[in-house]
Amino acid sequence: MPPVFRFAPSPNGELHLGHARSALLNQQLARRTGGRLLLRIEDIDLARCTPEFEAGIYRDLEWLGLTWEQPVRRQSEHFADYAAALERLKKLGVVYPAFMSRSQVRDHIAELETAKRHWPRDPDGAPLYPGVERDMSRRERNRRIAAGDRHSWRLNVDAALALGPNVLSWTELGAGPTGETGRIAARPQLWGDVVLSRSDAPASYHLAVTVDDASQSVTDIVRGQDLFHATSVHRLLQALLGLPEPVYRHHSLVLGADGRKLSKSERHSGLRELREEGVSPQEVRERAMAGL
Repeated sequence: MPPVFRFAPSPNGELHLGHARSALLNQQLARRTGGRLLLRIEDIDLARCTPEFEAGIYRDLEWLGLTWEQPVRRQSEHFADYAAALERLKKLGVVYPAFMSRSQVRDHIAELETAKRHWPRDPDGAPLYPGVERDMSRRERNRRIAAGDRHSWRLNVDAALALGPNVLSWTELGAGPTGETGRIAARPQLWGDVVLSRSDAPASYHLAVTVDDASQSVTDIVRGQDLFHATSVHRLLQALLGLPEPVYRHHSLVLGADGRKLSKSERHSGLRELREEGVSPQEVRERAMAGL
């Protein structure tokens, strides 16, 4: 079977040179290996994703010369898939309802953190969730849910690791932020009890992308180094749900003038803006791939 690649942008802003790099790399590798290239629209965040931005994605990619298989998978059309995966995790006993709001989490951590005791942070720098509901009785959980208390569903990473394989790892064909390559040991515990579903979204990025990649039979995941550490969570979810393990290739990021990765609000790097300034698709392709 030929390898399957995918480019999976979110329609919550304009595509920029960083997106172009990832899309072009996926296309390049698919052509080189005789593989397939899929496009997935990750519009799970209904509050921020819009049809206008989605239309812009198609327009920008076509302008760059990309082609992809049809139909395009849109996450908003597959909520039932994510709900089914979450139910499987509930039956395994590795998720729990979390009722603390962001402000409550912040206040709780502030009470415990001192000059000599720093609360642990995840690889993105966010404080780990306290997990105070881990030991809440099922009766109390059900009572609060029945009462309509807002809650998310979080992965109990310790319980999940106890059910997973003794050695959890992935094959890295690119490189991590510090040059890691080859077989990489997964460390999902660095993220703590990540959110898998919220009251305002049926699935988090971690759960949705894991389910989507398996549903689309993706074999090769090519994406930016900013998602390198998130692979640990995805490998754990794959193990728990009995899903196949893809190979990963994390590529370097296109950085802005301040040395930080580009954002969708970054000026002078948006593909639409570059096109309107008269920059040619070939020049944009060269800019996006420069330094690789």
